[in-house]
Amino acid sequence: MKATGIVRRIDDLGRVVIPKEMRRTLRIKEGDPLEIFVSEDGGVILHKYSAMTDLTEIANQFTESLSKASGHPALICDRDTVVSVHGAPKKEYLNRRVPASMLQNMEERATVILTDKREIQSAFFEGISAEAISSMMITPVIAHGDVMGGIILFATDNKTTLSDTEKKLCQAAATVLGRQLEQ
Repeated sequence: MKATGIVRRIDDLGRVVIPKEMRRTLRIKEGDPLEIFVSEDGGVILHKYSAMTDLTEIANQFTESLSKASGHPALICDRDTVVSVHGAPKKEYLNRRVPASMLQNMEERATVILTDKREIQSAFFEGISAEAISSMMITPVIAHGDVMGGIILFATDNKTTLSDTEKKLCQAAATVLGRQLEQ
């Protein structure tokens, strides 16, 4: 574990303040749920909770179905990381951090199709080249009125642009995932 040099005291109600810099880095906002664990060595671990990870099995089925139906790689992510991959190397994408620009696209609450190479590269995952990607689609997953994550589909040959068919597939999958999260 990385030492930060920041020390906080617990107040009389058992609360401790997580420094603003850490919250910003970890994308923790007021009201975000945190899981609390005790490590083997007796340390306390706070982990940002994601309802999307509870649906990993369903997310895996959706990414597989979307990838097979569309013929393109499909990813499902929560607001922080990729939780499911099909049609692309899992080792490369699974658990990868969602870029801020991709999250910003999800926050628009509408399916976004990117075809400009610069837009794709800026919205794509850090450390992975988007050179071979001709278009990318980002569809938000919404539950209880909040953006919980997204579905990402991308075309990997330079001739293909994602169409309305893929858009409707992703929107249907996002709607079903959102309803699962609301249960």
